[in-house]
Amino acid sequence: MAVGEGAKVDALQPFPVKEQLPGVHFCVSSSPPWPEAILLGFQHYLVMLGTTVMISTIIVPLMGGGNVEKAEVVNTLLFVAGINTLLQTWFGTRLPVVIGGSYAFIIPAISVALSSKYSQYIKPHQRFKESMRALQGALIIGSFLPMVIGFFGFWRIFARFLSPLAAIPLVTLTGLGLYAHGFPQLANCIEVGLPALILVVLLSQYVPFLMKSKVSIFDRFAVLFAVAIVWAYAEILTAAGAYDNRPAKTQISCRTDRSGLISGASWIKVPYPFQWGRPTFNAGNAFAMMAASFVAVVESTGVYIAASRYGSATPVPPSVLSRGIGWQGVGILLDGIFGTGNGSTASVENAGLLGLTQVGSRRVIQISAGFMLFFSVLGKFGAVVASIPLPIVAALYCVLFAYVFQ
Repeated sequence: MAVGEGAKVDALQPFPVKEQLPGVHFCVSSSPPWPEAILLGFQHYLVMLGTTVMISTIIVPLMGGGNVEKAEVVNTLLFVAGINTLLQTWFGTRLPVVIGGSYAFIIPAISVALSSKYSQYIKPHQRFKESMRALQGALIIGSFLPMVIGFFGFWRIFARFLSPLAAIPLVTLTGLGLYAHGFPQLANCIEVGLPALILVVLLSQYVPFLMKSKVSIFDRFAVLFAVAIVWAYAEILTAAGAYDNRPAKTQISCRTDRSGLISGASWIKVPYPFQWGRPTFNAGNAFAMMAASFVAVVESTGVYIAASRYGSATPVPPSVLSRGIGWQGVGILLDGIFGTGNGSTASVENAGLLGLTQVGSRRVIQISAGFMLFFSVLGKFGAVVASIPLPIVAALYCVLFAYVFQ
């Protein structure tokens, strides 16, 4: 009788609770060995660096800046992104998310850069500084919106309605909404962009199954392998003179020596608050930045939900989402204080990299923040990595954005 009762009790026991979801090798609170964690952190840094260079390449020339100004803006963006990523992983959602530049702020930034009031400045550098000061003021005012709706709990009210079914369209649109920065940018130099795309897909999806190895090397470091191989291939094409007689747009996209970042970057320079001068404030610019801040808030919410899944964390409570949005507002405030020319958001492509590597460790993201701070201060070294042709980075995005809405 006792044996039968024991068997009956065992049969009614529920399935054991799993600490990690299927398909996740390292969760938020766990971490791979230090050598592997450092390589994964550098991989996250490499992915967010592409967005940083893209944003600066679009905005800085319209503001009147040259290679020196572009290198300084890239380093400032990296420096502030490193600080914001650490703040988000320490005090915000505490999820493995990278906080970097946002495409949502590009349109307001372009409207400021092309404003007729700054065309009166004859010297390009003076025009750049005046435009940047206006962007700083707009970002400072625009940062109050996410801080208010985050820290005062208004976003928590909205997040209560985000059931798993309701969150699916939000996460899907977060991933699909940025595809315009993937394939079109890849097509600017198809001879290096397409090989990068094919290599990432082969290394991450096919090679592990063909090798049948228990050690995840090629799929976990597919981005590093693909970038290294195709970057070397692009160097060979450049040295062989394959683009010598091509149009200027093609040379800028394909050549490895036309970014201008290495020559424009300083050896050592620490970005500091108000380095471009005292911010100027305009009501129209401020309202435009507030609208962009709201777009970034919605985008980040989708990224937080996706990162919690890939980090094998519990579903994000509304209070944690609201706190994360508040700290994102602090990040936008720091963007305005330091003068990045762009606001902050949770990086969609880095959330996709969590799914690709199956490593959702918070420590890995904090290591990537350390790379951001290190290379932003040592400008020449960071500029070497930042000179990777943008079509190679765009090829990575074509794969990583898909993981977000997978």
